[in-house]
Amino acid sequence: MQGTDPTTSPHAPVRYALTGARGGFARTLLAQTLRIERLRPTVLCDLDTAGTVALCEELGYAPEDLRVCSTPDELAALEPGRIAVTDDAGLLAQEGYDVLVEATGSPAAGTAAARTAIETGRHVVMVSKEVASVAGTALADLAREHGVVYTPGMGDQPANLIEWYERALTLGLDVVAIGKSGEYDLVFDPETGRVRQLDREIDAPELADLLSLGTDVPATLAARARAVAGLDRSAAADYCEMGVVADHTGLTSDVEGLHYPVARTAELADVYSLAEDGGILNRSGVVDVFSVLRLPEEASFAGGVFVIVRTGDPVTWELLAQKGHVTSRSGRYACLYLPYHLMGVETPLSLLDAVDRHRAAGTRRPAPHAILAGRARGPLTAGTRLDMGGHHHDVTGVAPVLLDPAQAPDDVAPLYLAAHTTLGRDVPEGALVRLGDLADPDETLMDVWHHARLRASDRNN
Repeated sequence: MQGTDPTTSPHAPVRYALTGARGGFARTLLAQTLRIERLRPTVLCDLDTAGTVALCEELGYAPEDLRVCSTPDELAALEPGRIAVTDDAGLLAQEGYDVLVEATGSPAAGTAAARTAIETGRHVVMVSKEVASVAGTALADLAREHGVVYTPGMGDQPANLIEWYERALTLGLDVVAIGKSGEYDLVFDPETGRVRQLDREIDAPELADLLSLGTDVPATLAARARAVAGLDRSAAADYCEMGVVADHTGLTSDVEGLHYPVARTAELADVYSLAEDGGILNRSGVVDVFSVLRLPEEASFAGGVFVIVRTGDPVTWELLAQKGHVTSRSGRYACLYLPYHLMGVETPLSLLDAVDRHRAAGTRRPAPHAILAGRARGPLTAGTRLDMGGHHHDVTGVAPVLLDPAQAPDDVAPLYLAAHTTLGRDVPEGALVRLGDLADPDETLMDVWHHARLRASDRNN
């Protein structure tokens, strides 16, 4: 084993490799690393080596410490303390480091990099949720075989939510639902009647009369959804993250398209009540995403996470409500939330936990509890390339859905296994994309997905 033994002194440096080193997440980690004495990047892997070097210099890394390497010999010749910059992920097997941070966002490349790290005795902090949605359970099993840690990284919603959920369970709370907010708030200005989502604005004057939840929660939520119908509120990234959380917690989606209610933070305990109590949930034990509705002067949810619990002793929860905690009007439910995610600024916690304590986010062994799949938004013809792109890595012509593995077709294609492939046959509108529809799937991804399906079959038998 080339990685650090879990009994390593807590004062020893923690060395990490980073794939996707030119990306936004990587920047936040590299910037924070400069402030943490024990944390050291040893190899930075990205197709844009010049851009990676420029980024590091901009952040304050010494130019003389950065070396572009393209061969094992060049890596071996590096002086101690220098940082290798390479565009060849195959070199990850050679360089000395304790933990890999996988942040490429590429399903095939990220899976290959993670397997290389694990098989050579390194821990893996998985930032690429696209990789985790296809290969996560297989990589976690592989890590167990090699005695290393595989974990989502703190700073992104999956790890934060898994930890928040387990904290609730440790406290003996009865969890009804867990989830996160969508990436960008809906900021409504009553003076103009317009709602802003990041850099987009639309007219939605009817929201002025919908700022209160009303007695009929589903009706109010439906009216709000109609008012903001001109904005795209769902993203493949949301489904992907909730699928990762499902695999780590056993909770699953209530509906395959997620509910995506337009809600204010103070309403979440009412919104995520069971339908029999006036809320939107058909059952307990679900994952979901909501769109934050707020006024300009109100604080953002900041892409944070929440846990909805049933309340216990009414006097206790009345006291907590008086202290500002979010409880439902019925008093039966409460919302516990963390209004932040800090990206790579917080990820050092996962690196230090993996190396020092041999600890992953959450205590449960990941298992295939959800399938992130895709339905054709319209008719797709043979020869169509299912490109993946944009900030949220949406897949061309395909709507993401979260499926229960026990009810999904055996040959359903994971969304990010289908990404970057070519269709070998027509797919009707509304149909799930199947493995047999893909003319050129990646062999590595097919291998790890077969492993996941076998695990799912074993769990259901």
